[in-house]
Amino acid sequence: MPPPDAVAEPQDSGREHGKRTGMLALSILAGINLLNYLDRYVVSAVLPDLKRAPMHLSDSELGSLMSGFLIVYMLTAPLFGRRGDRGSRPKPIAIGVFVWSLATGLSGLARSYVQLLCARAVVGIGEAAYATIAPSLLADFFGKRTRGRAFAIFNMAIPVGAALGYIVGGVVRQHFGWHAAFYVAGVPGVILAAWILRLPDPPRGVRDDEDEAVLAPQKTDGWSIYLRLLRGRVYLLTVLGYAAYTFALGGLAYWMPTFLERVRGIPDEQASAGFGAIVVITGFLGTFVGGWLGDYWLKYSRQAYLWLSGWTALLAVPAVWLALSAGAPAVFYPSLIAAELLLFMSTGPINTAIVNLVNPLERASAVALSVFAIHLLGDVPSPYVIGKLSDVSTLGAAVMIVPGAVVICGVLWLAAARVGASLAGSASG
Repeated sequence: MPPPDAVAEPQDSGREHGKRTGMLALSILAGINLLNYLDRYVVSAVLPDLKRAPMHLSDSELGSLMSGFLIVYMLTAPLFGRRGDRGSRPKPIAIGVFVWSLATGLSGLARSYVQLLCARAVVGIGEAAYATIAPSLLADFFGKRTRGRAFAIFNMAIPVGAALGYIVGGVVRQHFGWHAAFYVAGVPGVILAAWILRLPDPPRGVRDDEDEAVLAPQKTDGWSIYLRLLRGRVYLLTVLGYAAYTFALGGLAYWMPTFLERVRGIPDEQASAGFGAIVVITGFLGTFVGGWLGDYWLKYSRQAYLWLSGWTALLAVPAVWLALSAGAPAVFYPSLIAAELLLFMSTGPINTAIVNLVNPLERASAVALSVFAIHLLGDVPSPYVIGKLSDVSTLGAAVMIVPGAVVICGVLWLAAARVGASLAGSASG
């Protein structure tokens, strides 16, 4: 994949940014995104130790660690979304990175369920600042025809970071205990938060098409912007589909190492490291291919990102079902690889679709509302729901709700593409 075209060399206005600046911004934001997901998923790698620790946590309590983090994350996201559309963007991002990294390290000092839950909740505050504002900032470094590839690179850090959370957490806990896994995950972000302050803050919409960038923005004062965004049918369907996707992928990501250990009999260290390796490979390839295909398909359809995401989600359904139901490693491992590959192909395109659907001056708010919705309806309930179902039945039976969520997300994204195409046709007619 050729590198995305970054902002052009500065002109007389001084508002353009050079290619090197754009690539620097992409490198820093993608690197911090990697740490974001490493911090988030290191807890998944230490679930077996937390289960056996003196805290004696139940599966529903283990599931609530992710749910508690995500509740705070989604509730604070709209606050940071409004901040990201109104003022400087690098500073609140840097503060957020510092806060979540410090809280991750403090998780290792927890001696009770309440202490651990509170530490994970504080992680959610820091991550909300980063996750809502960073996409808005990144979009202003790249033009529309290559923005999908830029977001693909940015989102490649998600599977790689999550996999490193499994791998680093699994290795460290085996040798030094679960407390040390949190220390190792938290320290890099505290150090690297300062990197973000080096980024410039380009004018909002500077890299959008000229005829779109000059459009007068909607009034953005107050909270009414969120109600206005929800009235957009394409945006609403896209976000609801993303919520179903997040329910499936979040529940799968949180419980899969434990599922492999408890249901499939894989040794615990091998389960974390093996699943982490699958996530790295499929996530990197899937996100790469999805970003490239989305930009290529954009030449033929303005709804390319939605069509691609919808069809790949539906293609993933049989593979997800086999990965969770088949007992033989020769079946469930290849199925798991195929499922993860297809699911990750949507990551870059769907995030690009969201920022492209709205006015440049409202992008942080649009991302914030998306973050709120996808977690409220997605991976806030899914780890807890799967854990609760496991408590009353078995983990193997509980995870079978995941394929149904994948079906829903694929259908909703195809519906969004169809509505978007119909509205575009009506406008041109």
